[in-house]
Amino acid sequence: MLPAFQKLLQSKSLELKSFTVRELRVVSNSFIGTHSGTFHCDEVLAVFLLQKHPKFKNHVLWRTRNKDELSRCEILVDIGGVYDPKTKRFDHHQSTFKETFSSLRPEFGEDFSSIKLSSAGLIYVHYGEEIISEILKEFKIELSETQLKTVYLKMYSGFIKEIDAIDNGIPQHKKIPLYRVCTDISSRVRNLNPDWKTKKTPEEIDVAFAAAVKYVGEEFINKLKYFAILWLPARTIVEDAIQNRYNVHESGCIIELEKTCPWQEHLMDIEELIGNVEIKFIIYKGVNNDYRVHAVPVEQGSFMSRNTLNKKWFGKRDEELELISGIKGAIFVHQTGFTGGHWTREGAIEMAIKSLNGFEVSSDSVD
Repeated sequence: MLPAFQKLLQSKSLELKSFTVRELRVVSNSFIGTHSGTFHCDEVLAVFLLQKHPKFKNHVLWRTRNKDELSRCEILVDIGGVYDPKTKRFDHHQSTFKETFSSLRPEFGEDFSSIKLSSAGLIYVHYGEEIISEILKEFKIELSETQLKTVYLKMYSGFIKEIDAIDNGIPQHKKIPLYRVCTDISSRVRNLNPDWKTKKTPEEIDVAFAAAVKYVGEEFINKLKYFAILWLPARTIVEDAIQNRYNVHESGCIIELEKTCPWQEHLMDIEELIGNVEIKFIIYKGVNNDYRVHAVPVEQGSFMSRNTLNKKWFGKRDEELELISGIKGAIFVHQTGFTGGHWTREGAIEMAIKSLNGFEVSSDSVD
């Protein structure tokens, strides 16, 4: 691209870059290409991601179905009938295309082998880690290599996978669901297309596409910031608690969180990674200067626990609970036994120990 015009592009908004593509292509030789006309969330997100990548951030977006024009583009997404990362062709519509996240990144395991990639997933698989780093730099957030891989996986499972699945027509359920989700991001992007009653020029549709890129980009960045700023530190707290579990109790079934945070998802992920670990109770400080003991559910979000608190304590409080449990300072136990409270850390741990199935309580059980 001509240096003077490159400087001009850096000062232009995303909408202007799309709207004036016919003018820009005269002076530029660096294009991101995708199809014109009706757009979907996958190529919208793919374009946003590329515009955040250092190599492509100053490229001009060219929406066309003309083969000669597409051949001038350095990189193509969602059009062309070819998947070839060496020539930067990223289409997924051809009958020969079978790639998934797991098939292209086998080092991350087989968890994502059932969802075929869309153009969004393809760009993310090949450029995602660099894009994440670039975006987080804007917010002065730096991740270690391990943290980056963790967030990279989480952004795929928690944001991009559903876009891949919806674009490829992969249902969530084997049976007919009881209701439809109509407010997902793919549906919202689809609604940004011109309606069937309104005639729009190609230039006007390009403007709508640019608005969609901005919209999806904001969603992506907000989700990424959440995972990097809130989700990842919580995972570290749970990892540390599991590592130190034998300092809490010899069974290794009770952990104590240094700080209260969302823990269910992290706990079960980390247990699976480590293997041969099954935590039954979580200890953490409550909001009223008390301590809580929480039973771990059999699966995330379930109301069934791996090990409830002692059944004799269900629904009991204060003096009655102290008398039945023999634990002075006990505050309450929920009527279903999934959580309880004590005024001290040691008391909360003792409640957990006395509730462990198949564990004989000794006089020196509490640390």
